[in-house]
Amino acid sequence: MPDAVVIGAGPNGLVAANVLADAGWSVEVLEEQPEPGGAVRHDRGVDPAFVNDLFSSFYPLAAASPVLAAFHPEEHGLRWSHAPSVLAHPLTDGSCAVLDRNIGTTAASLDTFEPGDGAAWRRLHDVWQSLRPGILEALFTPFPPVRATARLALRLRAAGGLRMARSLVLPVRRLGEEEFRGEGGRLLLAGNALHADLAPEAAGSGGFGWLMAMLGQSYGFPVPVGGSGALTSALVRRLETLGVRVRCGQRVEHVVVRGGRAVGVRTAGGDAVPARRAVLADVSVPALYGGLVDPEHLPAQLLDDLRRFQWDFATFKVDWALDGPVPWQAEPASRAGTVHLSDGMDELTRFAAQIAMRQVPDRPFLIFGQMTTSDATRSPQGTESAWAYTHIPHEIRADAADEGITGRWDTKDQELMADRVERQVERFAPGFRSLVRGRRILAPPTLEALDGNLAGGAINGGTTAMHQQLVFRPLPGTGRPETPVPGLYLASSGAHPGGGVHGAPGANAARAALRRNRPPGLARAQRLLAQRDRTGARR
Repeated sequence: MPDAVVIGAGPNGLVAANVLADAGWSVEVLEEQPEPGGAVRHDRGVDPAFVNDLFSSFYPLAAASPVLAAFHPEEHGLRWSHAPSVLAHPLTDGSCAVLDRNIGTTAASLDTFEPGDGAAWRRLHDVWQSLRPGILEALFTPFPPVRATARLALRLRAAGGLRMARSLVLPVRRLGEEEFRGEGGRLLLAGNALHADLAPEAAGSGGFGWLMAMLGQSYGFPVPVGGSGALTSALVRRLETLGVRVRCGQRVEHVVVRGGRAVGVRTAGGDAVPARRAVLADVSVPALYGGLVDPEHLPAQLLDDLRRFQWDFATFKVDWALDGPVPWQAEPASRAGTVHLSDGMDELTRFAAQIAMRQVPDRPFLIFGQMTTSDATRSPQGTESAWAYTHIPHEIRADAADEGITGRWDTKDQELMADRVERQVERFAPGFRSLVRGRRILAPPTLEALDGNLAGGAINGGTTAMHQQLVFRPLPGTGRPETPVPGLYLASSGAHPGGGVHGAPGANAARAALRRNRPPGLARAQRLLAQRDRTGARR
């Protein structure tokens, strides 16, 4: 009987298993799909000569994550690669804002929109450099991050205190207007906010856009050499050296609760897999509390709150094999791994408003990935492996372009939307469609079929909006990985700190399980040692 069963072999599940195995626990990982990785996988499904990432591609949070760094994934085969520039946001007039790991290049780009905006970017970066240690510590530790918050508060005071705190909760449109006179800096912040489901007018979108932009400034948006699944392979190989088995094709359909605590799971095939100490669930919040755990084991208030759980936007993605590099009208976009496509702030607001009205946007904001530009191994020389995704409503009431997209996502819906995505690329890269050798469409039902955690194509484990963060994530008062069922821990992006590939939810859940199962005598000894160390430090 293993000490722990981990449900799901996505990045958080694999991180949780690694943390437990490092502590000497025996662990079994059960994964529904035929291969591990969750939303960190690649294949050659568009064209045999091209590697395409199925879901996520760029990993600034992974590069910044102390959780992943502690595993030394490079010792297990992972190598990172960077595009010449991190991100570009071209406009149809040929101008282009560029985010580059060289801050001088970023600043010079913004000065082309309005002299002085480069200096404004440097000031925002100075604040980031001051706050970065505290922010990263708070992000990657369980909620509430008491010590990290205390240290961050001290740094925040030095960075302007309440004024800086105010800036971080501003809508990104307002933050951009206060900090920049031209549109370039505003677009870098707003486009990064829309990597999640935060509209330009949403409270807190300024802080999120600033965080993502500064992560790109400091760490870039790196990609694993050979495909996103290389990160998964490194985590799996490390587990194998620790004797942990990852069993794929094993869909867990029930968490077994006996005597008031989780004691194992039952698979769809009828197999019972017991767990001596803990069950860790790298699954979505509705899947855990609305399916895997019988409702009689859950508080009535939690079940009531579950009705109010909000997913992030749905996602529509297109993968391409291209016969040549993308013919961007704005040349700096050709050097960027990630390209944001929207013709200005007002078009971003219009896009978000259409989603709010449950309309399929007529000019979708695209996040476009140039994978061969980022990693030359992804396709033959002179070609490009590329993708783009956009957000759409979960419930569709109308098509803003009046082309008849219904939200059924049958073949007609998919082809109409993919053509719309390609037309949006053509606005910024005339001739793009003539380069398409092959394309693959990943509509919301397809994404969910490939990874059950991506319900309706939601990729973030729940909205990033302020009403579902911190003490409110995933539900009010459930900000920690512990669940109402003893021995059961939430280890997915539904838990703090949320989406992105960084491993924090998995690590937090594993550490919570270790603390709960620590021998009482050892816990007391550790407290005494800590107290002695603090006393000695004061002396």
